[in-house]
Amino acid sequence: DLLFEDFRVAPYCGRCGTALSDAEVALGYDQVTDPSVYVRFPLLDTDGVLTGSLDGALQDVALLVWTTTPWTLPSNTACAVGEGLAYVVVERAHAGGTERLLLAEALVGDVLGEDVTVVARLTGAELLGLRYRAPFDVFTAGIEGIHRIVAADFVTTTDGTGIVHLAPAFGADDLAVGRREGLPIVNPVGADARFAEGPWQGRFVKDADEDITAALEAAGLLVARRPYAHTYPFCWRCKQPLIYWAKPSWYIRTTARRDQLLANNAAIGWSPEHIRDGRFGNWLENNVDWALSRDRYWGTPLPFWRCTDCREVTVVRSRAELSHLSGGDHSELDPHRPAVDEVTIGCRSCGGQARRVPEVADAWFDSGGMPFAQWGYPHQGREEFERHYPADYICEAIDQTRGWFYSLLAESTLLFGDASYRNVVCLGHIVDEDGRKMSKSVGNVVDPWSVTEVHGADALRWLMFADGNPWVSRRVGTQQLDDVVRRFLLTIWNTHVFFTTYARIDGFDPSTTVAPTAERPIMDRWILAELADTIDVVDRGLDAYDVTSATRRIERFVDDLSNWYVRRGRRRFWRAATEDPADKAAAYHTLHTTLTTLAQLLAPFIPFLAERLWQDLVVTVDAAAPDSVHLTDFPVPDPSWRDAEVVAAMATGRRLVELGRQARTDSGHRVRQPLARALVSVPAREVEGLRLVTSEIADELNLHAVDLADASTGIVDRSLRPNFRALGPAFGPDAPKVAAKLSGLDLDEVETLLGAAEAGSVTLEIEGRMLVVRPDMYEVVEQPRTGWSVVSDGPHAVALDTTLTPALEVEGVARELVRAVNEQRKLAGLDLADRISLTLGVTPHSLHDALAEGGHLDLLAREVLADEIVRIDGRTDGAPTDGSGARVEPETAPVDLGRLGVAIIRVTRR
Repeated sequence: DLLFEDFRVAPYCGRCGTALSDAEVALGYDQVTDPSVYVRFPLLDTDGVLTGSLDGALQDVALLVWTTTPWTLPSNTACAVGEGLAYVVVERAHAGGTERLLLAEALVGDVLGEDVTVVARLTGAELLGLRYRAPFDVFTAGIEGIHRIVAADFVTTTDGTGIVHLAPAFGADDLAVGRREGLPIVNPVGADARFAEGPWQGRFVKDADEDITAALEAAGLLVARRPYAHTYPFCWRCKQPLIYWAKPSWYIRTTARRDQLLANNAAIGWSPEHIRDGRFGNWLENNVDWALSRDRYWGTPLPFWRCTDCREVTVVRSRAELSHLSGGDHSELDPHRPAVDEVTIGCRSCGGQARRVPEVADAWFDSGGMPFAQWGYPHQGREEFERHYPADYICEAIDQTRGWFYSLLAESTLLFGDASYRNVVCLGHIVDEDGRKMSKSVGNVVDPWSVTEVHGADALRWLMFADGNPWVSRRVGTQQLDDVVRRFLLTIWNTHVFFTTYARIDGFDPSTTVAPTAERPIMDRWILAELADTIDVVDRGLDAYDVTSATRRIERFVDDLSNWYVRRGRRRFWRAATEDPADKAAAYHTLHTTLTTLAQLLAPFIPFLAERLWQDLVVTVDAAAPDSVHLTDFPVPDPSWRDAEVVAAMATGRRLVELGRQARTDSGHRVRQPLARALVSVPAREVEGLRLVTSEIADELNLHAVDLADASTGIVDRSLRPNFRALGPAFGPDAPKVAAKLSGLDLDEVETLLGAAEAGSVTLEIEGRMLVVRPDMYEVVEQPRTGWSVVSDGPHAVALDTTLTPALEVEGVARELVRAVNEQRKLAGLDLADRISLTLGVTPHSLHDALAEGGHLDLLAREVLADEIVRIDGRTDGAPTDGSGARVEPETAPVDLGRLGVAIIRVTRR
């Protein structure tokens, strides 16, 4: 008992003879001016007496009703008011006498002006049940129970009179109220949108407005007529004005399962969660029966055969049953129009002939049947259906809350009693890079094929995943995609290229043994610990359908990998394996493990780049490995990777590095200039971890040593600055004395006072009195001592010793030389493994001697792969020669580093 036939009001084109969907209606709106009329509906007093507060007040009173569709007035069956609205009876002069009209109090001035007298005030609730005389009875004569006042929640006082005339045949809201009130559907309009009977027979309904208005005026019922400018729907095919028209329709009685729909929805995991009880929950709470049938040619024909004699309906479930009922073989029948329409069956009740009803099913009914219809269930595919039902999750845009999300839930609830999906991810819409809706007419549509041609499919996919929560509208344009490529994809690619380049040079074999994680350097332990955490976060995020948290954790990891681990560890890959073979092996194995695991993490998101990483890192070196990253399982972190202590220690170290960089900037010393030491301060709980990363801090900040500051470390001078605004109210006439005392304290006194202070308050002796000065009454001013640059942030602080010795200055020259020579290597087009001969022009001679004595020339040779370093006196020799005196052209032009007293004369491939 869930299928029935009843009337349905839909936007309808009389010329095309078809109802239109909401999407089709949206294509044809235009601005028009229609006639609107204010009409008297005289109240009736069939009992002769009106009781209570209304007694006498409503004698000779007419309802004042407004409508923009005069042609619907002959079909009026009721008038609606708002129960909680305020109404008044007003008296005004009329045709030599007076008349009384009833309307909403808020609209009196707009409709009738100020020249009226209020006779009575009452609420809409007091009007319910009153009867009136309709302006026409040509189609309603003899019908009982109509022409009365009812309540409706759509009645407002924004326009009109606060009294709405109801014609259930021509309005969806009217029909809903009519069903509730048991009102008949009076419909004199045919399928061609013309009156089928009565005085206006054969007239297109809107063309009859003028005649109907004239009839109202002749009957003395017209109060006023006014033009009304508004948007009105037109047929997008033929441009004919649409009407809202009631026609028979087949319905599914979803209201009978409303409670079960709500219960099933409550068990679904919604992302975002508020949709479940908000937009979607409200839709279910206000659920109406599903109008199933549509007037279309294309679509799934309704399998209903109606007897032409007794009107009995037979529902046919299969081709086999149709063959049995019709007496023919229809096992190969195309079950669509027109073939199915030609099949007739015998009526089971009267033996007459039954033909298929002409309607097809709502396309959304097809969409809701996807979980079982895709397998041919129930006629076939039962095992497949049971194996796949219900779905783990579905995903569509926000507008599908009343489309696919609903049709899936409604059909599965009615058929199987449960939901067809466990989770739903509700997406926002794609807009242009300025946040505007994409439109062909505006010219801001982004062609996805052009995007993938220029930026790659991975860039578009990552933008969709990572650029905010999925339910937020997504901006897509060149700027956003360029950012994804530059900031994320190229970072991964450059890290991959770095590894594969040096792995190829060194012949790295990932099958070789390596030290356990716990025995590797701190940087390796840290990146593997971060990798383990990334896997955990991504796994939890995807389990919860929280793709944004997952992708953002990957982005942070990729940044850490490239800009901290790889950048900090470049020398481990550059240097010769004989220097520290265990360290170099650990670096290779760690980065290889990290990149291959990252490829597996990335595979669901950016499948093409992930596959390239896998092919280069795994397939090319291991014939037994899976042929594709997409054939591997989701990664599981090795337990040995987890190390919370190392992660916390590195976080402290990186925070101190940030402060140290700021201190260098403040002091004017570039990072390539080595400094002697830094003193750092951290909370007590971080001291032990700090010892693990001091060498990393020193190396990153180019320091010889990093030491922990203590109370005896004198790197800043502290003084107290009085706050006169706070001192005045507290000490009155003594405030100047307190201020002078605070300002005059020497350094030792300040340190003693602050050391003994409780909760920041200090105690001062003023003329024999002990006065307590609160923290808000003074400010501690810190001034770094000469030779120190200090930067702090809360409990973390870094103090750099900025004093430069001659040895430090020479070391700085060596670092600058390394950078400059490597730049010349690139300009010369040398490969990373190419050995060179380096010729330097040096002035004065002592600089070269200092470089040599400090061992810096050996460092320079190792860093730039120089087999020999030749010195030429001076910095301007532009004609180097070989042993026989013949001129040798350098592979790069001379570069004079004047401020260093040195020039790179020649970089030559050996």
